[in-house]
Amino acid sequence: MSAEPIISSKRSFKKNTYQGKPVIETLTNGYFIVDENWVVKYWNESAEKLLGITKINILGKNLWKEFAQRIPIEFYAVYNKAFLKDIPIQFQEYWGEMNAWFDVTTWCVDDNLCVSFKSSSAPYTEDSVKIMDRLNTLTELYKYVTEITNDALWEWDWGTNEIFWIDGGHKRAFGYPIENKLIPVNFWRSCLHPDDRERVLTKLNTTIKDTELEIWEDEYRFKRMDGSFCYVHDRGHILRDENYKPTRIIGATQDIDERVMLEQDMSNQKMEQHREITSAVLTSLENERSAIGMEIHDNLGQILVVAKMYMQMAKTSKENKDAHIVKSLDFIQEVIEVIRKMSKNLIIPPSDIFGLIQNIRILITDVMAVHPIKIIFYEPGLEEEKIPEQLQINIFRIVQEQINNILKHSEASIAIIKLTRQDNEMLLVINDNGKGCDMSNEKKELESLI
Repeated sequence: MSAEPIISSKRSFKKNTYQGKPVIETLTNGYFIVDENWVVKYWNESAEKLLGITKINILGKNLWKEFAQRIPIEFYAVYNKAFLKDIPIQFQEYWGEMNAWFDVTTWCVDDNLCVSFKSSSAPYTEDSVKIMDRLNTLTELYKYVTEITNDALWEWDWGTNEIFWIDGGHKRAFGYPIENKLIPVNFWRSCLHPDDRERVLTKLNTTIKDTELEIWEDEYRFKRMDGSFCYVHDRGHILRDENYKPTRIIGATQDIDERVMLEQDMSNQKMEQHREITSAVLTSLENERSAIGMEIHDNLGQILVVAKMYMQMAKTSKENKDAHIVKSLDFIQEVIEVIRKMSKNLIIPPSDIFGLIQNIRILITDVMAVHPIKIIFYEPGLEEEKIPEQLQINIFRIVQEQINNILKHSEASIAIIKLTRQDNEMLLVINDNGKGCDMSNEKKELESLI
């Protein structure tokens, strides 16, 4: 699905500037990245505190060499397994040397292994002031994001290019075992549907560059944990510094797959209705051509042959010349009347002169004048001026064809035509009291042809 473009909102920068701390500064999750050779490429402050090694001493070095005979073999097995899969892996393992249980989430992006972890026995040294500061930060953040949605909350640190998935929303909505942990931006990008990725990233970058914009909003397909894709509505509030440069984006991702599927079903139903109308119109046109051909061949052609015969007889018979000419003229006049009648059936008066309703009433009056049938026409509150001219023609043709079918096959004495409009759809119902179609026989005939 290609979603309709969503216009980003422009607001005053000073009016809605959120000055709270990033969520990641209130938590103690360690986070690091290694490449396929286990060389450390990133190491955050929490990792320094939890593992007791500084960023300067670990960046550019092999993870296993630096922690030789210190990291449990189980950690190595899981990390190695994570490199072979493109889905997040979560596990808990006891690290004897650290005397702590570690809750670890790993995922592989662009041949890099990203690891987010926390320790259940990490020293908790926050004083009451820091605790209140943390609670105030979270309260302020939740108040901010609840104006958007509460499905899957996230915070994007634009400086470090890391996204913090908040409060398990992505686990509930999409199945990822990630809760209150950092993920690299590349992982989020890899979850975008290939057909939507370029469009989404282009719009995001365009929104970021426009310093007057503070809301980024888009709809796209997002990959679930099981590999399937669902439609989502993503909306984020862009926070900027005093120089209007982006610092963070706080937002939420909402699963709208059910809504989009319903819209697509409705669209398919409308397309099917259009196909049925087109088919009915084409059938009507084909029947008209067939009727005209039969009328010309079986009726008009024969009458003209007889008229020609009388004209030839007038040439050779002086005594009955005038009588033969009169007889020939009578036949020619009969042909003219038939052609006039055929033309009347083929030509619909312009809707701007009579309108659809009046044209249908004229048709009904003409039919009842020569056929023993009563036709009742209902059009409660129909505003025909709002109906496109081509649709009026199509509806008239369908009514005309159905009346012809009733006269030819139904042997009905009463027919009812009801034309109404419901929202953006036209509803045409035609009933009669004539003979119906025996569907059991029709089914048998159909099966005999298969």
